[in-house]
Amino acid sequence: MLDREGFRPNVGIILINARNEVFWGKRIGEHSWQFPQGGIKYGETPEQAMYRELHEEVGLLPEHVRIIGRTRDWLRYEVPDKFIRREIRGHYRGQKQIWFLLRMVGRDCDVQLRATEHPEFDAWRWSQYWVPLDAVIEFKREVYQMALSELSRFVQRSLRAPLSPYGRGGPHRERDNRAGGQAGRNDQNARGQRQPPTMTVTTSTVIVETVITSRPAAQPIDSSNPDDTPSKDSL
Repeated sequence: MLDREGFRPNVGIILINARNEVFWGKRIGEHSWQFPQGGIKYGETPEQAMYRELHEEVGLLPEHVRIIGRTRDWLRYEVPDKFIRREIRGHYRGQKQIWFLLRMVGRDCDVQLRATEHPEFDAWRWSQYWVPLDAVIEFKREVYQMALSELSRFVQRSLRAPLSPYGRGGPHRERDNRAGGQAGRNDQNARGQRQPPTMTVTTSTVIVETVITSRPAAQPIDSSNPDDTPSKDSL
C-alpha cells in the first residue's frame, strides 16, 4: 500500500526505560541495529499498528508501556535503489512514518523477541538516547534525527540538563567531561580556582541475545503486491 508519491505508511517506535535509555534491537542474522518499526495495514490506525508491531517485534503488550508522545506529522525517508527490486524501482520510494515515544512500565523480562514465528531481532539492549544517530544505517539517519529531536521534549522534564545530542558544550566538551575533563580542571587549577567535588559514574551495557535457529532469507519489497507483508517492512 503506497501513497501517490511512492511512500509506504509505517510506524516507528522509540521505547524508553526509567533512565530514559532507548530500546535498540539487532536485526536477526545481521550486524545492524534499529528501532522497532513496521507497516500500517489497510484499515489500521497508526496507534493500532504500533501496538501490533510492538508485540510482533518486541513481545510487549499494551499494559507493558505508556504512550507519552508521537510525531505531529509523517516523517519520510527514501530507500536507496540497491535495496529495492529492479522491477519496482520508480514506484516504491521509501517509508513515511508516524513515530511513537513509549515509556516502559513493565520489566525487562517482559521483552520476548520470539513472540511470533518470524522474529525481527535476535538481540537487544538499552542505549543512551542519542546513540542510535551514530549507529543506524545512513539512509535512516535523518529521519531518526527528526524523530528523536521532536520527541525529546516529552522526556525533558525528567532530566537535569537539556536533552541534546551534544549536551550544553558541544561534542568536544562533552567528550572531555566523559573522560574526566582533565584539561579543563588543569586550566582552573592554574587560575587558583577552587574545584568542586567530582563523582564518577560507571555505566555498563547489557546485550540480551536470543538464539534463533533459522529464518527465511530477506526479500526485497514488492510494492506491486498490496499484501506483500506491509507490516514487516523494516527498510
